[in-house]
Amino acid sequence: MRLSLRQWQVLVAVADAGTTTAAGDALGLSQSAVSAALNELEHQLPAPLFDRVGRRLLLNAQGRALLDPARALLLAATTLEQDAGVGQGADAERRVHLRLAASTTIGNYLLPPRVAALLAAQPRARVELQIGNTADVVDQVQRLQVDVGLIEGPCHESGLQVRPWQRDELVIVAAAASSVQGSVAALRQARWLLREPGSGTREAVEQGLLPHLHHFADSMQLGSTEAIKQAAAAGLGLACLSRHAVADLLALGTLIEVKADLPPLWRQLWTVQHPRRPAPPVLAALLE
Repeated sequence: MRLSLRQWQVLVAVADAGTTTAAGDALGLSQSAVSAALNELEHQLPAPLFDRVGRRLLLNAQGRALLDPARALLLAATTLEQDAGVGQGADAERRVHLRLAASTTIGNYLLPPRVAALLAAQPRARVELQIGNTADVVDQVQRLQVDVGLIEGPCHESGLQVRPWQRDELVIVAAAASSVQGSVAALRQARWLLREPGSGTREAVEQGLLPHLHHFADSMQLGSTEAIKQAAAAGLGLACLSRHAVADLLALGTLIEVKADLPPLWRQLWTVQHPRRPAPPVLAALLE
């Protein structure tokens, strides 16, 4: 074999980091070692993998064609080491290791009880859960960093396996002391508390409300569902969120549900997987 795993590891690290210095920091190597490995890799291939733009290295078409196979190769090597028990001792039992990425509502409110049930059934299992907005989750799936992503908005990237998971009811909520009416005219004049662009919640709210309200006359952007809940409870405006996310404050009476003159609001939740990353068998049980 003329090319080493280390060289492919350097390719992936430089593609992700953009410079040999940053890639070296990620790999625990010196900048010169990364540059040497990359130069040796490119010299053995028919064409360079990166375009040099100042100090940055940008993948060209040849590099982009090899990036996903390189990620898959490194993943397969890691899996093989785990199957062989490398670093676990001769008598170590192989453990389930599940890596998940989820957008905020799913990660904060839907997955914890499912993960708890999995760990109760398999106490030696290990679960890693990364939470971000939909764009962040899709990016991690594309990089083969997780076994599955769970998102609240549609995935606009090609080449990934996107499947419907379950439906999520959305409700409009306001502070308990609010006197806001649910008429379309009143909703058009209200201040709306919204997530940032790229959030599945933001996209679902816009798709559900804007056909009826046409625009948000006043809005405030906040960076998390929890911040929106607390802002709504403080009387800063209306929020349209998953019923799962606001169930606690509705039960406490801190928030009230606004009965709007609108069709029922809901969104589809999705799973996103990379075709080059096989799903662990335990994943199906988690998502049932």
